[in-house]
Amino acid sequence: MEVAVWDCCELPSPSRRRFLVAGGAMFAWAQLPRLASAAGTRDPRLVVIVLRGALDGLAAVAPIGDPNYEKLHGQIALSLTGDHPAIPLDTFFALHPAMPVFGRLFKEGRATIVHATATGYRERSHFDGQDVLESGYPAPGHVQSGWLNRAIAALPSAGRVTARGGLAVGPSTALIMRGQVPVLGWAPQIANAASDDLASRVMDLYADRDPILKTALAQGLETERIATREGMGGAKPAAARDALAGMRLTAEGAAKLMAPDDGPRIAALAFDGWDTHANEGGATGRLAQLLGGLDGAFEALEKGLGNRWQDTSVVAITEFGRTARINGTVGTDHGTATVAFLAGGAIKGGRVIADWPGLKDEQLFERRDLKPTTDLRSVLKGLLADQFQLTPAALGDAVFPQSGDIRPMSGLCA
Repeated sequence: MEVAVWDCCELPSPSRRRFLVAGGAMFAWAQLPRLASAAGTRDPRLVVIVLRGALDGLAAVAPIGDPNYEKLHGQIALSLTGDHPAIPLDTFFALHPAMPVFGRLFKEGRATIVHATATGYRERSHFDGQDVLESGYPAPGHVQSGWLNRAIAALPSAGRVTARGGLAVGPSTALIMRGQVPVLGWAPQIANAASDDLASRVMDLYADRDPILKTALAQGLETERIATREGMGGAKPAAARDALAGMRLTAEGAAKLMAPDDGPRIAALAFDGWDTHANEGGATGRLAQLLGGLDGAFEALEKGLGNRWQDTSVVAITEFGRTARINGTVGTDHGTATVAFLAGGAIKGGRVIADWPGLKDEQLFERRDLKPTTDLRSVLKGLLADQFQLTPAALGDAVFPQSGDIRPMSGLCA
């Protein structure tokens, strides 16, 4: 399941790519904590979707009430009329028509959008932007651990029971989920690559040499047997053929692994391909296809989690936004502020949260980008505080280091 991110942009350095791939084991396992309420009635789950490549927030959630929007976004600007009208959210914002599921969740009060948001990073490198987004540090260069792994480690001791704690979906553990706390890994792309005989011989090889690795491999294979039993073994061919269907299939797999009583409570997924320098498209086209894939992932999580959906929050985030003006190839270049999508039964929805900065030239960041008015870390802190009762001190020191002055956004969860 891949849509190339690097076709129009900076190429990954070999050393960085080797480090990222080698940094996380394919299957790692530990008996990790989950948090239950004092009454034992809540069993919260959190899914973080990383959209790699920088999402055009002005196209995904259009500020149609801003008189400068159509002038800046030109022929790809959304409209409430025409063959593919945008989905009105309120009198000012409208959702891209490729996201009817999210639109339904919004109307049901189970989805919220935070607009004009960004991390503290103000440059425009994909690599550095993704490092900041996933590490949780205020600046790039911190690639040893991710904020979601540190959040699992910071879960309060009260109310813990034994269960699988974290799930990393993908061919290697993404930075956001990498760290000291072992997590469960599942890679639908290579799920059926090894035969039972080969797996047995590999485990025999490591029986005496590395018993810890043998245990991790055995638990990983058990996870794959669960995935196969749940009908997830067929994800490989479809995902390879169709990257958009792959988003849905990946989300389906994550939901099936998270739904059981002993399933992971926190998961990280990553979808590539959001770098729309050329031929971005408006209501239809390349970005519309990507947003349709993301919409399918939201629906797959809702259906797959079943009763667990009521206590679930899902957040989709990206490293930065794109320029307010379209370029000469009818695309958008690297920008600054963008949107964050929140959905789930635990979300207090039906809102677009925005301290709108405006789109006049003098209101744009560096006269080219949507100006950030909400720090994305405040959104993520708010979710972790609402769902797992992490304290401001833990969030400001351990989970998002050097961010004590950024307060958690309150009231994101119902």
